[in-house]
Amino acid sequence: MLEALGLDRSLESVYRALLIHEDDGVAELAARLALTDTEVRECLDRLVDLELLQPSRDAPGMLRAVSPDVGLEIIVRRQEAELVRRQEELARSREAVARTVAEFATLRPNTREDGAERLVGLDAIQRRLECLAKDLREECRAIEPGGAQSQASLDASRPLDEQALSRGVQLLTVYQDSARNDPATFAYARWLSEQGGQVRTSPVLPPRMLIFDRRTAVVPIDPANTRLGALCTSAPGIVASLLALFDQTWESAVPLGADRRRPAAGEEEVTAAERELLKLLASGMTDEAAGKRLGVSLRTVRRQMAALMERLHASSRFEAGLKAAQRGWL
Repeated sequence: MLEALGLDRSLESVYRALLIHEDDGVAELAARLALTDTEVRECLDRLVDLELLQPSRDAPGMLRAVSPDVGLEIIVRRQEAELVRRQEELARSREAVARTVAEFATLRPNTREDGAERLVGLDAIQRRLECLAKDLREECRAIEPGGAQSQASLDASRPLDEQALSRGVQLLTVYQDSARNDPATFAYARWLSEQGGQVRTSPVLPPRMLIFDRRTAVVPIDPANTRLGALCTSAPGIVASLLALFDQTWESAVPLGADRRRPAAGEEEVTAAERELLKLLASGMTDEAAGKRLGVSLRTVRRQMAALMERLHASSRFEAGLKAAQRGWL
């Protein structure tokens, strides 16, 4: 039940037992929970680290369990602080990557210079991807924003992915949550997962990227203007920044086979996609721009916002933003 807070089954059982049986020692807990003394001691050490156990004032040298309403709130706040820190790191990584990639935008098309190559045209990009995929030895990391992927892109990717998987190459791919709503993209993601690839989804993604064997990366020079082409680079600084950006995105994404948390009956909650929509609109972004970031249509954005306003009993978006903040949705 408390796995989301970092407590596995053994850890939770020891914590629960100490809440009920305050005087239990290691031997009593081990017998009660069918654990070894070593396992109990490891759990006690971890509970102390999580601040769910504190020194007893009544019995010096003993530990007491902190009440759940206090202890678990401490863990939640710690996780929130960590999330803020990771989001700040993610923002800094995005800025660093954007600045560095922009420096290579002046390269002459389809020529190599200082470990970078500007690829212009779908054929040039596809040829380069085929060569990189053929030479793959260990892994390929991919971020595929925009929700629904074109059928041409899926068709071009399948043989490359098949060949890589057959050689034991690890494929890690992050799609946008809205890709789950497109039958063709979702079917491809499921196929990729069934073949041994690892697939996750996230409400908002950084620009598209492919990283081959942690050495070579392919990214759009300008995500807003695909006619400028793509940049293929093996520059260590750029690749390292892109790897950090991918890892931060991967950690916050959800495995394809796992449903995002749904609110219990009678519980007011928002999905991750709805929360991101509220944040984007609250920052002043237009409906159209928010839709592009989330990989959904303008109609979908307006429909979701209308539903949120109805749930919040708000007559305007400004009022909806205030009420969402009051409920902790932002």
